[in-house]
Formats: sequence, C-alpha cells, structure tokens
Amino acid sequence: MTTAAKATSPDRDLEGRVAVVLGAGSIGAGWGIGKAISLLYARAGAHVVAVDREPSAAQETRELIRQDGGSAEAVAVDVSDDDGLVACLAAVGAAHGGIDVLYFNVGIGKAGPSTETSAVDWRRISDANLTALHLAATTVIPGMRARRRGVILATSSIAGMRDVGYPHLAYGATKAALIQYLRLLAVENAPYGIRANTIVPGLIDTPRIEKTVAGSYAGSLERMKAVRASQCPLGRMGTAFDVAEAALFLASDRASYVTGTELLVDGGLAATARGPAPG
Repeated sequence: MTTAAKATSPDRDLEGRVAVVLGAGSIGAGWGIGKAISLLYARAGAHVVAVDREPSAAQETRELIRQDGGSAEAVAVDVSDDDGLVACLAAVGAAHGGIDVLYFNVGIGKAGPSTETSAVDWRRISDANLTALHLAATTVIPGMRARRRGVILATSSIAGMRDVGYPHLAYGATKAALIQYLRLLAVENAPYGIRANTIVPGLIDTPRIEKTVAGSYAGSLERMKAVRASQCPLGRMGTAFDVAEAALFLASDRASYVTGTELLVDGGLAATARGPAPG
C-alpha cells in the first residue's frame, strides 16, 4: 500500500454514491488503473462495485478497499458476455437504488503488424473495447435519466490519438472511437443531467505493459521502461494514481460543468513529436 498512501482524497466528494468500475482488477502484481480508481472512489465516500473478469482480481480490489476503511463489493463478469454484463449492472442498480458513476476501464489489443490481426481478432477487440461500453452505458442511462444525474467515464489511450512507436492498430482505432462515442453520448444525455467524459492516459507504468507490450521492445523490461520514460516530456511514465486522481475529479461535482471532452494524463506526450522507436 505504499504507492496508494501517497494518493489521498481528503474530500468526501463521492459520499453516499454508488460507483461501478468495470475492469477494477489488475493482471499482475502492483497497481492497475482500475484498481487505483476503485480505491480513490472508495476513499471519497463511494460504495464501489469492483467488476473484473477474473474473480480473484475483483476480490483483491474489494479487500484492499475494505482494509483501507472503504465500502466495496466484488463481482466477476467478462464484459464480452452481453447477458452477464447487463445482469450485473441491473442487479447493482436494483440493490443500491441506482448507479451514480459508471467507469469503463477495459482495453484489450494485439500488438504487431496489422496484417496479423484477423477478423476474429478485430471483432474480439472491438467487442471488448467498444460494444461492451455501449451496452454498459445504455443499461445504466435509463436510471440516470430518471434521477436526472449520473456520470459515465472511460479509459481511452494516447494510442487512440497518435502513433506510440510500435504497431497496435486495432487497439488504437477502438480507443479513438471510444473518445467520439462518449462525446456523442454526452451531448445526447446532457439534458438529463448526465455527464460523460474520457480520460486519455499516456505511457503509464502498470502491470499491463509487462504482459502486453513488452514484446514490442528490444532488451530487458528495465530497458523498455527507460525508453518509454524518455518519450515523455516530464521524463517519466505515469502511475495508475495519476490517472485515478483525474478519474476522481471527473466523477465528482467539482467537474459539474465538464462533459463531452477528453482529459489527457500523458506527461505532455501528445504535445510533442518525441517518440523514439522501441529498442
């Protein structure tokens, strides 16, 4: 909990609210973005429903929150299971009188030449990164409209805005589409008091990069991290808590006039042409 202790939420900005985080676990030891967001939401007073396709990952996030003094429950659902996802969100809404914050932290891809991304790969990636977001959003929106309030947020990626030095086409394309999806959703639902925004992380040091992109870099894991840090104007990769702090702000009433837009959390990467090829 050393890293978590450095990221504090002194205000109870989400007191009494119900926040569902899809992709709340971590695929390895350390802090993934969804896990960090879940913890900060709980510290801000929300009851967090930590949803992940891996039961142990969801349970780990729940226990970390409870040990930290927060309120949480864990649910195991694969977002690519349409019926399971809808049933999960419907059950949470029924049990808690509605969902106040929906955070979609899901992202799968296939690194490597685009010619090696098959139609099956493309549909699998698109269904997880986009179709599941649409299904989740349209499931919670009726309740949010009835209460005339609600927040829908999602994690995109700098890969959805620019090349990051290695081929990751399906991931980048679906993450770009996610940004536009939430822009349009925000406008459509603004009259009902619902806000929707996207967070665009840059190169973030999480357990995910060790498993999904390390193969695109030559040399050791330490070499990969050094190269990625050198791409960022601030000279370092971001942390999961850098993203989580932005997610807390956007979920809170402090962002009550922020909707239909993107918040970059990228250390300045999008503002520069700096981007050495991996190696």
